[in-house]
Amino acid sequence: MRLFEAIVEANQRAVKGDARAGIHVSEFADSLPVVALTCIDPRLNKLMPGVLGVPEEQFIWLRNAGNIITSSLSSTTRSLALACAVKGGKEIAIIGHSDCKVRQTSVGEMVDRFRALGVERARLPDNLVEYFGLFASERQNVIKAVDFVRSSPLIGSKVPVHGLLVDTATGKLEWVVNGYQALAAPATAQPSAHVNVDGPKLTKPTQVSASEGEELPPPPKPQIIPAPPPLLPKRPMPTRTRAPWER
Repeated sequence: MRLFEAIVEANQRAVKGDARAGIHVSEFADSLPVVALTCIDPRLNKLMPGVLGVPEEQFIWLRNAGNIITSSLSSTTRSLALACAVKGGKEIAIIGHSDCKVRQTSVGEMVDRFRALGVERARLPDNLVEYFGLFASERQNVIKAVDFVRSSPLIGSKVPVHGLLVDTATGKLEWVVNGYQALAAPATAQPSAHVNVDGPKLTKPTQVSASEGEELPPPPKPQIIPAPPPLLPKRPMPTRTRAPWER
């Protein structure tokens, strides 16, 4: 069993009342420390990192409003990358939570709240949904964030990126994305050279060298040599009669 599989299993046992539930941190030394991105909701203060069963010194905690990542090169992704490269993080977890206030805030409500702080609508970005990363589902928000992190060129290809949800009332963890399974998934197969992906017909297969895998040039066209012109028959030279004075 791997680290986060053990974490989720022990967490769910503890939620059911198993007082002995927990993980032996020493067994997962190669997977520590972990890097976690969560929301800024104060209700998480008493939950992290206890619900994971990881000691504080092995828990690198990043937070933003709504645990939102807006691109594979965003400032939050940069912080996750540095947490791995500089602080030695081995695995990443994007942890959303139930009853998220960011999800419950509409664009109109957000404009009103900023106006109450003295920030008029004209001073805000044009696309508030895109800029603030507003979302309609905590689960989909976690999936989107994991996709951005996993596709980021800043994150090592062997670093598992997990997605989890935590119930703020009970502390129960739920899998959203198992990062181990994502790493083990085979790469998407590319279409073969002779398949026309734009339509149902097949094009002529490309001739490929079995030894080098390089495309061979088309065979040379046969050279046509014109036939020589027919030979004319030789005519005998006429016999010239000498004049008397030449005898």
